[in-house]
Amino acid sequence: MENLNLNRPIIMYMHAGSGNHGCEAIANSTLKMIYRLRKEMGCPGACTAFPVILVTNSLAEDRRYSLKELEERGLCVIVEENHIDRHFFTHVALYGWRMLTKDWESFLRYRFAPVFKELKAYDQETVRPLAISIGGDNYCYPEMVPDLILSDRVFRKKGFETVLWGCSIEPSSLKDKKLVEDLQGFEKIYARESITYEALRGAGISEDRLVLRKDPAFELETELPGRYPENFIPGKMVGINLSPMVQQRESKPGITMECYRNLIKYVLDNTDNNIALVPHVVWANNDDRKPLKELYDAFYSTGRVVLLEDAPAEELKGFISQCNFFVGARTHSTIAAYSSGVKTLVIGYSVKSRGIAKDLYGDYEGYVLPVQELSNPMALTEAYKRMA
Repeated sequence: MENLNLNRPIIMYMHAGSGNHGCEAIANSTLKMIYRLRKEMGCPGACTAFPVILVTNSLAEDRRYSLKELEERGLCVIVEENHIDRHFFTHVALYGWRMLTKDWESFLRYRFAPVFKELKAYDQETVRPLAISIGGDNYCYPEMVPDLILSDRVFRKKGFETVLWGCSIEPSSLKDKKLVEDLQGFEKIYARESITYEALRGAGISEDRLVLRKDPAFELETELPGRYPENFIPGKMVGINLSPMVQQRESKPGITMECYRNLIKYVLDNTDNNIALVPHVVWANNDDRKPLKELYDAFYSTGRVVLLEDAPAEELKGFISQCNFFVGARTHSTIAAYSSGVKTLVIGYSVKSRGIAKDLYGDYEGYVLPVQELSNPMALTEAYKRMA
């Protein structure tokens, strides 16, 4: 981002809300980075004349965690996008319009209308505004790609220069000509790992548009807890994160939970470490606390297992930094561990986990266990024993 002109209005879009603390970590660290770079570039008042507008799926979530403070400090203005599913008659009208006119972008213009309204308060006549797509790993999910393409198109038609920030993209998905055409419309693409970077090169994205750069959440600040819950012993904890999303991708039903149970039993029986169960996404339909609570209940009687409460991303990173080993399913829970120097084993399902581990360790074999390939109930335990 150091080579971008930041002395202009900036919109950060495709932010799903801070109930996913990975999304929070990306937004938090990126906003602080923009503020720091603006100061280093000598922008007047760190470009206070130009806003950074963070477009969010949930204003309530963002103001519950760390982004509220950043907004209060003037680092951003948080604007919630319109939710078409909450307005029946608008939904019906737009759906009818789209069917009649084939105007596929109409839903997205409605979605982002509050952002463009906010931006009108600022002078855009002398400079081309910048739109940064910060949901880079959304490209790992094929079902999201059509909306991503339409969103990028809406901003470009409004005159924005667009940048793709911190992306991971499955190489196989780059066979899609529409996706490649969309990617070629970005002024810069920041790939967060080398597998994606090389795949983009191979797909014909010019090197002058490509930058290989670590995920911005590696730079998230660490907030150490003021107090630790009972049975959390700093330096003597194995951190555990498990997500419903990973469980949904297993090929053998129930194998992921079985692997985690066997690992926890091994740690408790053979080491003096305790277990910290760390939720990193707390959305109602995708809540890490549900499988983690199942693990907690299974080992509660040992007195050596702690289920952490929901907390802002920086505080969760503080807890993770005090573990001596971490096993994670959520990418940004593992990034919190990696960036804290904690030995980390990943239960992954996409290029993002493989690529990040490869860049850190030189290879992902042994450091990432693809959930789709799990069949041995002791696989997680055996990988832990090799690394620990």
